[in-house]
Amino acid sequence: MGVVEELAAARIGATFNQYAESALLRERLGEYLEARREAPLLLVGEAAGYRGARVSGIPFTSERQLTGAGPAEATATIVHRVLAELGLDDDVLLWNLVPTHPHRPGNPASNRPPTRAEVRAASPFLDALAAGRQVVAVGRLAQRALGGPFVRHPAHGGAAAFRCALLHFCAGGHASAAPLL
Repeated sequence: MGVVEELAAARIGATFNQYAESALLRERLGEYLEARREAPLLLVGEAAGYRGARVSGIPFTSERQLTGAGPAEATATIVHRVLAELGLDDDVLLWNLVPTHPHRPGNPASNRPPTRAEVRAASPFLDALAAGRQVVAVGRLAQRALGGPFVRHPAHGGAAAFRCALLHFCAGGHASAAPLL
């Protein structure tokens, strides 16, 4: 069984597993992972968001970016814009500590931070994708879980700092485990 099939069968705490019932989302994720199979850099965020991977199936990606319809997601827009500007589209695999969607009870159109138990339960998926790649956390929550270097999360006014830190990292700033802005 491959990563996508294992993920579809997984129960990760109280998160919503968008891959369990959706052949389309499993197909999209499988195609995305195959297209980035050789990507040397893995950017790891916190968790799937309700306007992002919960709907699109691809980390840091909104449905609107894929089809031109459906919800947009600000972080996804910024991440993809910066990767394109820096010419890194094909060199980066995007993932999350928790690839399924943690939300507040009774409110699937919300996001909440994943619990430590959910991060632990999802770690085999991250470990499988991290093998042979340089891993950089996106945001402090991901950095706390992963250690090592991180870039500022682009949300809430962090787009310029995210871009600058990613540019610094790709220019050889990867030796430091200190924050990259």
